[in-house]
Amino acid sequence: MTSTIHADSAPKPVGNYPHARRVGNLLFLSGIGPRNPESNEVPGNELYADGRVRRYDMAAQTHAVFANVRAVLEASGARWDDLVDVTVFLTDMLADFRTYNAIWAEYFPDAATAPCRTTVGITALPTAIAIELKCTAVFED
Repeated sequence: MTSTIHADSAPKPVGNYPHARRVGNLLFLSGIGPRNPESNEVPGNELYADGRVRRYDMAAQTHAVFANVRAVLEASGARWDDLVDVTVFLTDMLADFRTYNAIWAEYFPDAATAPCRTTVGITALPTAIAIELKCTAVFED
């Protein structure tokens, strides 16, 4: 069984792909960023007139990306606790890892039940965001 999920409560994908795809009891989320689903703005971003990012707020973006992941999970019929693997992409590992890691611990306080995680430092993302998550969840049927 395979099905695609489009979550009305999450920001629209920036390309021609679904928010998630369910294959059997596995749920694969496409990359999810912190954009506001209603306004498409990035929380905490301060932009120059030409659209380049002047400043950003990693804490605001981290909370927003977790909210967007939750929205896709819920639209898929999954729960936060169903997450088993998360790949985190940060555009400034040195500046932002500590903030991200602290907020991760708020959402996943018990390492024994937290999903596996890989954090990757990259140079850019397709929109003016500093963080993106790629997640996998397992449905407990």
